[in-house]
Amino acid sequence: MLYSKKKFALVDCNSFYVSCERLFNPSILKKPVVVLSNNDGCVISRSAEAKNLGIKMGEPYFKVAKIVKKNDVKIFSTNFALYGDISRRVMKTLKQFSPQMEVYSIDEAFLDLSSIKNENLLEHAYKIRKTILKWTGIPTSIGIATTKTLSKAANYIAKKEKSGVIDFINSKQVDNFLLEIEINNVWGVGRQLTKFYIKNGINTAYDLKKIHNSWIKKNTNVFGSRTAMELRGFPCISLEPHEEKRKNCCVSRSFGKKVTKLEELSEAITAHSLNAAEKIRLDKQTVKKITVFIRTSPFVDKKNYYANSKSIDLAIKTNDSIELIKQALFILKNIYRKGYKYQKAGIILSGLEDVNSYDKNLFSKIRNEIKREKLMKAIDYANARYGRNSLSIAQAGLKKIWSGKKQHYSKIDTASFRLLPTVRI
Repeated sequence: MLYSKKKFALVDCNSFYVSCERLFNPSILKKPVVVLSNNDGCVISRSAEAKNLGIKMGEPYFKVAKIVKKNDVKIFSTNFALYGDISRRVMKTLKQFSPQMEVYSIDEAFLDLSSIKNENLLEHAYKIRKTILKWTGIPTSIGIATTKTLSKAANYIAKKEKSGVIDFINSKQVDNFLLEIEINNVWGVGRQLTKFYIKNGINTAYDLKKIHNSWIKKNTNVFGSRTAMELRGFPCISLEPHEEKRKNCCVSRSFGKKVTKLEELSEAITAHSLNAAEKIRLDKQTVKKITVFIRTSPFVDKKNYYANSKSIDLAIKTNDSIELIKQALFILKNIYRKGYKYQKAGIILSGLEDVNSYDKNLFSKIRNEIKREKLMKAIDYANARYGRNSLSIAQAGLKKIWSGKKQHYSKIDTASFRLLPTVRI
């Protein structure tokens, strides 16, 4: 096989959400654990012990309730503030191991290891795993190869190995490993393409690698061709170390119970606006267009289904929470209709641009803006140090009866000193 000089490593956190919960709760180590999605709907993270019990990813909680009860499986509702914080710590740790790094998701990152000699790759990978575990407490798996797709495949195998590391570059068993990977587990192969490949006798990553390139080009698209080429060791997908800033920001949630009153919807939209404003300020962005949407459940009563949305172009770009809340509530009052049981509401910020691209104009109240900027910085600082919503707007409410179901919420907050582990000597 002809390999390029490129060397990629995919570092993936094992059962990331579960691992985050275990950090602050050692009593659940080596026990079956699952984390549920919003409103405690579906399983989105499983420990190895939970997987062995037959609990599948994405399965509705009510379908696995019997297994959970019978085997004393520990259940947790999502705590995205915790997971985001731990993810940032992991990624910050990883940056010291490679000059080029692409954060692929909350628990995955590609590293460029081209500067590492082939004979030192395994040792380097073991050092990465050991450092992340020591500094953050998160276990990882690492796959090393000459292309991103192959490194994904190597990582898939690494998760099953005790060492947690698989090196395809120095291995003579690559084809045997690819035979173990079913076609639906190949990076870049979606559900529809999986059905098509299986129909044509392509059942594993090895089958896709060996298929003739002209057949791939004729029957799929450029992405299918890239995947096959990458499995052969030819890099077609480059590393993207520079993360582009978002163009839009959407914050929405399904309610824990149906909402009918405008006041309750206003609280939800206010909370979502605060969350969205905090996110774009963190990225040093401002917004030009704001959209608010509400809807009832499309599955309960189709005759009484109602959904609506409306947008406003702001006269002056801003990231001011108070101004965004004001505009969002104005939109909400225009689209709200009495007599409906609302299930979901959200806000979308569009036309995001860097703060530096914003020019003051004749209609700007400069003094007021400076005061507001200081206020927003104070709110962000307080919430970062003392926990989210330590400082909020009264309109966001206190009881939040509209918020999603979180019956198994761990309430872990990395900004809280009282949650630090206690060591007894």
